[in-house]
Amino acid sequence: MRQFRRLVRMVAERGGPAVADGRPGRRWALPLADRVLLVVVYWRTNLTLRQVGPLFGISHAAAHRVVDTVGPLPALQPVKWRGREQVCIVDGTLVPLRDRRLAARSKNYRYSANVQIVIGADTRLVVAVGDPVPGNAGDCQAYRDSGIDRALAGRHVMADGAYRGNPGVIISYRRGRDGAVLAAWQEDLNAVHRGVRARIEHTMAHLKVWKILRDHRRRARTLRDTVAGIAYLHNLRPHRLNCTASTRPVGAL
Repeated sequence: MRQFRRLVRMVAERGGPAVADGRPGRRWALPLADRVLLVVVYWRTNLTLRQVGPLFGISHAAAHRVVDTVGPLPALQPVKWRGREQVCIVDGTLVPLRDRRLAARSKNYRYSANVQIVIGADTRLVVAVGDPVPGNAGDCQAYRDSGIDRALAGRHVMADGAYRGNPGVIISYRRGRDGAVLAAWQEDLNAVHRGVRARIEHTMAHLKVWKILRDHRRRARTLRDTVAGIAYLHNLRPHRLNCTASTRPVGAL
């Protein structure tokens, strides 16, 4: 409840109570807390709005208006960086999308969008979300097209081998074309890299608990706000850090 009260307070500060119903002089049928709860339930369960509306005693059209107006407000805002030495981890996830204006057939054989997610290696909090790109774009291209490369300019960024070719991104060492075996110190650094980079895989798993990211039925232009809102809700959760793999040696890669 403390986290939910914090969420409602943040939405109120961003203009939640002042949102009109589209008709001058008409009040919302639900108080602000219930409208925020409706959006959260919709994201969590991915029920249709014809199902969610009656749960709150309103029509599906009113539920549409609530999601359209309140949904963008919890979106993740720019995070205060701790310093240039903070290590970030980036990875992409495929979100099934029904709007073919953006969706493209991807490696999972579904029409999807590629969304780039960035977390802090030491906090596991989401610090940035990129603009969605077609699902057939690889992570190397999506890193540039989504604007994440500009948001992380000048910072230490870790990624997997799919980001090879982007300058400034720290990836693990690979064997050369001649098949030469890596040196022992390179293998050791690769082990550290894998241990730290695994944290974003755990974060992705937590984000995908929100079922709307398994089948996004709304328009493509709303996808970024949805992902950013879920990222903000993820950051509200208490996180237990597992610092067995230190991020300190990563800069040596």
